[in-house]
Parts: sequence; structure tokens; C-alpha cells
Amino acid sequence: MSLDIQLIQLSSPSHVLLRQLHLNVPSGVIHTVMGASGAGKSSLLAAICGTLPDGMAFEGSVALDGRRIDHLPTERRHVGILFQDDLLFAHMTVAENLLFAVPPGARAARAACVARGLQDLEMQTFTDADPATLSGGQRARVALMRALLAQPRALLLDEPFSKFDVALRQRMRDFVFELVRKRQIPVLMVTHDDADVADPAHLTLL
Repeated sequence: MSLDIQLIQLSSPSHVLLRQLHLNVPSGVIHTVMGASGAGKSSLLAAICGTLPDGMAFEGSVALDGRRIDHLPTERRHVGILFQDDLLFAHMTVAENLLFAVPPGARAARAACVARGLQDLEMQTFTDADPATLSGGQRARVALMRALLAQPRALLLDEPFSKFDVALRQRMRDFVFELVRKRQIPVLMVTHDDADVADPAHLTLL
């Protein structure tokens, strides 16, 4: 599986944000995009997953494993996105938040997916926990697992570690990078922090 972006132009109603950008992200690779505020990093992610605001325009193509997806609605692109805010559902338990993301199927199979997710998180005892009682790092881990349980074929990370202190930021990086490599999906991350770069060979500066 690979994520391939051929961008000719990305523009807002007032100006062009990006021109002539080609990114190819193989399975299990975390490719980082860095640039100044306003350079178009978050807009690039929105173009990939199909959530560009009205008035924004994307010219080019987005393909997953050689199949173009840029013409598809967001829900059919199978691209997950994780923001710096965890966006957990406050009225649901941890397990219910995870179950929400699991694709339709047999009840027992879906429950087993949640159980495996909690095990990967090392949070088996938090099944019925209220998200409000979790630490920031725990909430971020649940949000990541929720994104992965939706079975995305690619994952986008938008400043996912920026709200953590230095020590927690490093633990979260290690956790996220290990998990996405284990799942062998292509990952595109935008960040301002040099320490977030997983591999200098997979870095694009805007």
C-alpha cells in the first residue's frame, strides 16, 4: 500500500498556497511535511482526505496503491486523520469511543477488535472509563486507536504531539510510530517540531 500525491496547485480564494508538489509514501513509512504557518500544510491534508472548505481548490491527484481517490467522497477514501485535539466523544466510555470506529459486522467480532485495541494501548482496565478522567496522553492514545480501528488505508497526522510537554511528547511519538509501523500503513504528518521527524530521508519542506 502506498499513498501518492501529485499536486499541481492548491489555492484559497485569495492566493495560491502550494504548487508542483509530489509525495509518495510507502507502507509503514512516516513522511513528514514541515513549513511555516500558513504554508498550506493542514490544507494539504484536507485535500487528501476530502475535507477542503468551500472556496479552496485542489488541482492534481491522490492515489492509494495506484487507485485514484481524489474524486471520491470523504467516507469512501479510507484515509484516517488525527488532529492535535483528541476529539473523543464525552458521552461515551473509552470502549464505546473505540467501538464507534469499528466497521459494521458481527457484534462479537467488533467487540474483539475493541479488546485488541485496548490491549495494544495497554489500557485493558479502562474499558468503562469516562474520557474526562483520562490523562492527556491516555486520551491521545485512545484517539489514535480509534482512527486505526476504522481500518484506514492511510493515516494523516496534523500536529499530533504539539499540546504535550517534552517528556510526554517523546513517549507519544514512540507509541504512535511503533503502532503505525506495526500496522504497515502509509502515514503523512505535518508538524513544526524538528524532533517529530521519524526519518530525515522522508521529509518535505514547504
